[in-house]
Amino acid sequence: MSVLLAYSTCPDAASADAIARVLVDERLAACVNRLPGVHSTYRWQGQVAQADEVLLLIKTTADRLDALTARLRTLHPYELPELIAVEACAGLPAYLDWVSAETTLPPSLGA
Repeated sequence: MSVLLAYSTCPDAASADAIARVLVDERLAACVNRLPGVHSTYRWQGQVAQADEVLLLIKTTADRLDALTARLRTLHPYELPELIAVEACAGLPAYLDWVSAETTLPPSLGA
């Protein structure tokens, strides 16, 4: 199973924490790291803007990315939330196995 690292930014610690908890609770992510202190500069609606944000580093699998994307859109306060996923081309095999196991739905919940 392909492990992914997905990135998303949030406007504050409260929204970042809420999103992280739901993604892990619903097995859409095995782990979410929250990194405060991100200062973003971007173009939005024709204007250059800046914001202090919290970066989420979301560990998931390719099989769960579509469901994670849909859930993130419902949870996120931004009109257009950032979500970029990159494949983990290598890593500690036991850790990659753990990510896969933690994002697999139990048979009682369906796959």
